Amino acid sequence: MIDLSFTESKAALQRAAVARAGSDDFGDSYYEEGLEVVLDAYDHEARFSEVGRRIAYHGIVDILAKRLRSEQLLKQNPGVRETAIRRPIIITGLVRTGSTALHHLIGQDPAIQVIEYWLGNFPQPRPPRAEWDTHPDYQTCAKELELMYAADPELRKIHWMIPDGAEECRHFLAQSFTDDFFEVNATVPSYIRWYEGRHMTEAYERHRRLLQLVGSTSPERPWVLKYPVHMKHLAALFAVYPDACIVQTHRDPSQVLSSYISLVAGFRGIYEQDINREAIAREQLAVWANGIERGLAVRQQRDPAQFYDLHFRSFRADPVGSVRRIYEHFGLPFSEESERRLTAWTQQNPEGSTGQHEHSMSGIGLTRDAILDRFTRYMEYFDITPE
Repeated sequence: MIDLSFTESKAALQRAAVARAGSDDFGDSYYEEGLEVVLDAYDHEARFSEVGRRIAYHGIVDILAKRLRSEQLLKQNPGVRETAIRRPIIITGLVRTGSTALHHLIGQDPAIQVIEYWLGNFPQPRPPRAEWDTHPDYQTCAKELELMYAADPELRKIHWMIPDGAEECRHFLAQSFTDDFFEVNATVPSYIRWYEGRHMTEAYERHRRLLQLVGSTSPERPWVLKYPVHMKHLAALFAVYPDACIVQTHRDPSQVLSSYISLVAGFRGIYEQDINREAIAREQLAVWANGIERGLAVRQQRDPAQFYDLHFRSFRADPVGSVRRIYEHFGLPFSEESERRLTAWTQQNPEGSTGQHEHSMSGIGLTRDAILDRFTRYMEYFDITPE
């Protein structure tokens, strides 16, 4: 248990990270504002259990240490900044719309590259695949996931992660303390207000540097990234990746919110006590309705050819065909080998193979009609049919 408040412990947190990483170079100071907002919210708003408070403390040290380590590697590999990232395909949209399944599926294509979970956690030039299983960083990530799913087996059904599988961009953004990781795991309304209103160009510039670092050993392979959160920050994303190709996934928002509230409650249960599902529901309804509206405003100013819309029902009915159409839209080749591997993956990992996530509107304090009403413009614009 830490003796001081989180805010008072800022210097101690940084010292602990320096001791772990063996370096004191955090790079630019952009991250410090987000760190300070997080620490203040942890002190005054979070509802940590004693165990959760310790986990949160060590989680901050972990993020800081990974930032330090990334800075070391970026300085040791200055040439990675010349690595071109052209027309990355970026999957985004509302949460719980099939984007994780889509990303895992595309990740089977040997012609493209994704951020693997372990390399998201520990950014470094991607080693040959044969070296992964014995790599200490890979083994650390495998153990981390094992412990997390042991703490709450339901989380495996809700969001499946494996050390060598395609992962979201969240680890890269967390290094700048600009990520919804903090609001998912704890009650931090002041951080939400700060983060949701922030223009995150600097965070995405770091994201790009880390992407260049990881992909420096395979610069010829195009990137396919995924993170629903990108939809909330499209202006900053396009400032750094002006030629990005966006796959926007869609689904009935009432199904989305019911599932996501269950996910957030599950993660907060690791950190906090007295989980309030109704408060989470109100909070996340506002966060995602506002975020999707910001994204739509940015989208309307861009070339429509930069976007491809994929509805949940269409992907569910024809996963491999959906990927083929995405590739066709953005001019990527879809080889026979790509199709063979993707087809094999769908057969080996059928829907529900990690367990069925059960969720409902019960106990969240919102009616289905209230959710649909908040997303009326979104549903009309993209022709979303209620499920």
